[in-house]
Amino acid sequence: MDIDRRNNVTVTGNPQGPPVVLAHGFGCDQNMWRLTVPALVEKYRVVMFDYVGSGRSDLSAFSEDRYASLDGYARDVVEVCEALDLRDAVFVGHSVSAMIGVLAADRAPERIGALVMVAPSPRYIDDDGYRGGFSEPDIDELLSSLESNYLGWSAVMAPVIMGNAERPELGAELTNSFCATDPDMARVFARTTFLSDSRDDLKSVRVPTLVLDCTQDAIAPPEVGAFVHRSIPGSTLITLDATGHCPQLSAPEATNAAITGFLARLR
Repeated sequence: MDIDRRNNVTVTGNPQGPPVVLAHGFGCDQNMWRLTVPALVEKYRVVMFDYVGSGRSDLSAFSEDRYASLDGYARDVVEVCEALDLRDAVFVGHSVSAMIGVLAADRAPERIGALVMVAPSPRYIDDDGYRGGFSEPDIDELLSSLESNYLGWSAVMAPVIMGNAERPELGAELTNSFCATDPDMARVFARTTFLSDSRDDLKSVRVPTLVLDCTQDAIAPPEVGAFVHRSIPGSTLITLDATGHCPQLSAPEATNAAITGFLARLR
């Protein structure tokens, strides 16, 4: 299988540098990292890709059975790492990709040696003693709306997810990204994302981990970042002075400084 074509793999930066893998979240693609890449390319070998069903991936490789669980996306990550023979890579996962990275690191520990979790959430639905940010009816309504009118849902929800209402160009960018995603494949990824519960998987993390959350995030409130931090012994939590769920776009300087500071401490 041609992994490069399947996942639209892009490799840039220092060929001799330690590998850093940048992974996008739901409804997005690798372009979400364009403001982070310049901060990394001098010292690191930077790998980006699109999950099957997103961006410029090979849509013919999509399988609802495979991608109906986060493990299917984690297999994408491991297979990209294997194809490039990456070892001890730092996996930087945005949103749901943070949890995908946890699964990938557990599946292939020789490939992933550290995690950076940007606006992570192991469970979006509130539970006893846990605040995920949404009630079960909230998520049911969100998925129902998405499945009945994906483009309309995208136009409404993308600016909410992005936050930063005073910078409408950011919300418009995320809307365009959502709308460029195949609706049927987006429905599968959305259900996989918003119905997932990866809290127990956090206990498996044995690698250095940086957790980045934002002061205001409609998708992953600060309580979620604190929960992830508590659940991973030895992890570092940095709350960025940023609003919205995509700080790599809304607050790139702060996000990049946190990531590069963490990377420097690893070596």
